[in-house]
Amino acid sequence: MLLLLLGIVVLHVAALVLLFVSTIVSAWVVNPSSSSDLWTNCTASGLNGETKCETADTGVWIQAVQALMILSIIFSFLSLFLFFCQLFTLQKGGRFFLTGAFQIFASLFVMSGAIIYTVMNHEWVATSESYGFSYILAWVAFPLAFISGLIYVILRKRE
Repeated sequence: MLLLLLGIVVLHVAALVLLFVSTIVSAWVVNPSSSSDLWTNCTASGLNGETKCETADTGVWIQAVQALMILSIIFSFLSLFLFFCQLFTLQKGGRFFLTGAFQIFASLFVMSGAIIYTVMNHEWVATSESYGFSYILAWVAFPLAFISGLIYVILRKRE
């Protein structure tokens, strides 16, 4: 049972780290001379390699993606906190429904944010740019968070 709990916590922390990295790092869209994320657009200009960064577009869709990614981090963190609370307070045979629900919500938030970004980014970035690793990490965090949420719902507390 201890190894199962440790595995679940490791899976949850891995999803949480992926959510943090994908939200913070400036690599949602990249090309050799620029990179864009949820917060800034940076371009390298001139021969001396100066980087010029501008704040993200103030469009409603990018703000929705920002909000959804932050909500996914908050819900995932709350889910981990609830898991530890329920681990010590839940009666024997009880299920971790609340923990699982929060984690599933976190996965749905990150999925929704990534879908909105995928559909709407052509308005914001050039077509010559490609998706960066932060964008891919957001998509990888979705199934990890969803699977850990399902495991929490199925899991029963034992002595």
